[in-house]
Amino acid sequence: MIYFKLPFDERLQSVDKKNNKNTVHFHSYDSITQISFNGDIFGITPDEFSAAPITNEQLINSPVNFTAETREEYCNTLKKVIDVIKDNNLPKLVYSRRKIFTDFNAIDYKESFINLCQTYPNAFRYLFNDGENAWMGAFSEVLGKFNKATHEFETMALAGTLPVSEDWSEKEIEEQKPVTTYIQNILKNYSDQVQQSETYDHISGNIKHLRTDFKTHINTEDLDQLIRDLHPTPAVCGIPKDFCNENIRKYEKFPREFYAGYIKIETEESIQYFVNLRCARLYKDSVHVFVGGGITAQSNPEKEWTETELKSEAILKNLVIS
Repeated sequence: MIYFKLPFDERLQSVDKKNNKNTVHFHSYDSITQISFNGDIFGITPDEFSAAPITNEQLINSPVNFTAETREEYCNTLKKVIDVIKDNNLPKLVYSRRKIFTDFNAIDYKESFINLCQTYPNAFRYLFNDGENAWMGAFSEVLGKFNKATHEFETMALAGTLPVSEDWSEKEIEEQKPVTTYIQNILKNYSDQVQQSETYDHISGNIKHLRTDFKTHINTEDLDQLIRDLHPTPAVCGIPKDFCNENIRKYEKFPREFYAGYIKIETEESIQYFVNLRCARLYKDSVHVFVGGGITAQSNPEKEWTETELKSEAILKNLVIS
């Protein structure tokens, strides 16, 4: 079962499972694991959706060995990460954690998903349960969008996070720059004509990011390789990619699973790829919210903790709990 809405599109959609056509794919962060929903995309009416109860009681229990990082543990580890950044003169490394929420008797995920859709109309929003894995998320970052007719390819550099009311500091501005440079350099390998927008504010609920857009034209046969080159972008990993991934595995307490991986959705007209950021893995007895942030030499561990707490609210404030 999967339900989803595309950005700025309030049509609720699903996949009918009537054929083997690959339509919706979830790729894990390490690109090793995939979950696919095959068939044709079709619309779901509100009545059809309301007739399908989706609660935590239908899900599996969480692994018994998962305990979330405390604030102290997170800050102590982040100090080590900052030392790695300084010692190796890195522009950025992305560090993430799980916030594990257990303070509930029951959760109505259908109503929670409705809340999520209303809160983030500019995001890709989804809820799925394949029997073993259940996830929910809402996020705005596009890894790529390919128009099959025109061969136009679009992507974005999205980095830096602040509450909407605050002003950008040098830390966030410097964090976003290498993401923009990284994407520009990769696109130049596939096209001589790359359009780049000015950097501007991207609002997502209670937080904002710095965003730069890119457009170009590519050959259809290059699309899969381009996506492999782009993922993971510095926005979810860091620079240089291999070195940052090595330290992510070393310092992060849990595997990322599908967090910071990407979702591919193919229709007759286009192929879209979304980065799976504001998301949670759902269990019968808990909700594992994945949150992270771009760490630089100027980062403050306490402030980074507060930022991840703010990001976790994207999921937690929309849960319908009893």
